[in-house]
Amino acid sequence: MTEAREHGRRRWLDIVLLALAGLVFVTLIGLGNWQMRRLSWKLDLIEAVETRAHGDPVAPPEPPVTQDDDAYLRVEVTGSFRHDSSLLVKAVTEIGPGFWLMTPLDRPEGAVWINRGFVPASGDWTRPEGRQRIEGLLRITEPGGTLLEKNDPEADRWVSRDIAAMNAATGIDAQPGYFIDADQQGSPDAWPRGGLTIIDFRNSHLSYALTWYAMALLLVAGMAWAIRDRIRGD
Repeated sequence: MTEAREHGRRRWLDIVLLALAGLVFVTLIGLGNWQMRRLSWKLDLIEAVETRAHGDPVAPPEPPVTQDDDAYLRVEVTGSFRHDSSLLVKAVTEIGPGFWLMTPLDRPEGAVWINRGFVPASGDWTRPEGRQRIEGLLRITEPGGTLLEKNDPEADRWVSRDIAAMNAATGIDAQPGYFIDADQQGSPDAWPRGGLTIIDFRNSHLSYALTWYAMALLLVAGMAWAIRDRIRGD
């Protein structure tokens, strides 16, 4: 009687473990499938961004702008720079460490912040006067700061291009949702150095998907070995 009870207990334990293994297997497959859907989305996004960035320049879209629909759109604007309201944002580029030179551009449609390009920590930059035509890539505002540092408007220390905060700090009513990374203007050896935007999307979804599928396969192999061992034991 005791042996039969022990056998029944082991059978129920096997059923529970098998059910848990099945649940884990389904979860792993689901995670792999989710990563494959994310991969498809990311590839579509990369293709869309490449098309926007290398297309003919257009006028900036009406707000609100979004990362998925508008980021890196090639745009053109015309207006006059307000050099006295320029701000420097910490930057590290292929040229070296320095700053992005952010300058508001007045235009009839409303002011917009222009990232005129990279400037070194020491040195001066050009200040073109009068009506200017700017062509470049639309970028979405970067609120708050970075993971390691925060913007400090009172100390005039900027680590991200937070347009709303820049508006508040300078008293300018510019478009709050985006700025424009300008192409290089003027002499190639003059500062600021424009056209340094890097279009790079991290895409690890395929490797993640393969990892989840591999774990599911290993789980099936392990359960098959355990079941065969149990059957031989009985």
